[in-house]
Amino acid sequence: MPSRLIVARELADLLKLLAHPDRLRLVEELRLGEQDVTSIAAALALPATRVSQHLALLRAHRLVEERRAGRAHFYRLVQPQLASWIVDALQFVDVRNRLEEAAHIDDVRARWTAEPPEIAT
Repeated sequence: MPSRLIVARELADLLKLLAHPDRLRLVEELRLGEQDVTSIAAALALPATRVSQHLALLRAHRLVEERRAGRAHFYRLVQPQLASWIVDALQFVDVRNRLEEAAHIDDVRARWTAEPPEIAT
């Protein structure tokens, strides 16, 4: 099998995995660093069970790693640059003649590229 075909299939599998709005938002939330399921669910306004299901899929494809501390499950991106890659992809969202949607994209880009807040130690 030609190497281009192998690489194309691998990339297509990655894009399929990320092709769910909740998973895209989840990856962007994890760009802030390691977080537990409850915190992620609250930040994304999603049920914790749904967040856990998406995280399990991302973990199975080695995009996130899990750390357990007691009953809490913490997750982090294996490759944090994945979040930057998603932000870069915003330039390809077609919003011609749709100013309201363009404003939403600008808002998302600002949120997803903002520096994470300092954590007091």
